[in-house]
Amino acid sequence: MINILLSGCNGTMGKVISARVAEREDCCITAGLDINTQANEYPVFGNADDIDREVDVIIDFSHPSALNGVLRYALQKKKPIVVATTGLSEEQVHSLQLAASQIPVFFSANMSLGINLLSELCKKAAEVLGNDFDIEIIEAHHNKKIDAPSGTALLLANSVSEGLEYQPVYEYNRHAKREKRTKNEIGIHAIRGGTIVGEHEVMFAGNDEIISIKHSARSKSVFATGAINAALFLEEQKPGLYSMKDMI
Repeated sequence: MINILLSGCNGTMGKVISARVAEREDCCITAGLDINTQANEYPVFGNADDIDREVDVIIDFSHPSALNGVLRYALQKKKPIVVATTGLSEEQVHSLQLAASQIPVFFSANMSLGINLLSELCKKAAEVLGNDFDIEIIEAHHNKKIDAPSGTALLLANSVSEGLEYQPVYEYNRHAKREKRTKNEIGIHAIRGGTIVGEHEVMFAGNDEIISIKHSARSKSVFATGAINAALFLEEQKPGLYSMKDMI
C-alpha cells in the first residue's frame, strides 16, 4: 500500500483524486496539504512542516504559489513528487529540474495518457506533413481556467516542433497584425466557456486537404487517474525527471 500526500487536496482536482484513490486498493491518502485545512477522511495540514503522517510519494495538484513549499518538503524528506499543477513559471520548471538530481520528479502539463499519446502522434505527423502543411492548435476549457494558452497546448506545440525540420514561431495573437501567415508559424488559439473539461485539436492544413488530430476529456477523472498512476510509477524510480512519455 502506497501512502500519498496530496497537495491541493481541497481544490477541485484534489477532491476528484481523493474520490479515485478511495476506490483503489493499492494506495491511500494519509495526509493532505491545503490553505483550506478542512479535514477529509485524512488530516489536512496548512503547512508542510507540520505533517506527521507516513508518506511514500507526493502528488501536487494545487496552484503555482504552493509549489515551492511542497517541493522543499519533498527534498527535505527525500520523497518522490508528482507535479500536475499547470501555469508554472520558467523558474519553477527549472527548480523541478534541479530537484530531479536528488529525488524522483514527475512533471507533465497533462496527466491524461490519451493526450500524451496524441503528443507522440502529432510529432510523427509533423515529420511527415510539416514541410507542406500549415499547423494550427485549438484548445478549449471551462470559463474558470486562468492560464491561456493551456499548458497542454504548449506541450503539443513543442511535440510538433520536434518533428519539424525548421524552428517554428508560436503565434498567439494573429488578430493584432494584418499580415499574411508565414510558413514557420504554429497558430495557438484559446477558447474559454461553460464547463468544458478540455478539448485539444492539432490541425494540419494543406492544399485541398485537412488532417486533424483531436482529444476530448469528458471528465476530470482522466487527469486524476493519470496522476495516481504516475505516483505509483514514481515510487519505484531513482532520482530523475520523468513524464507521461515514460509510461507510454
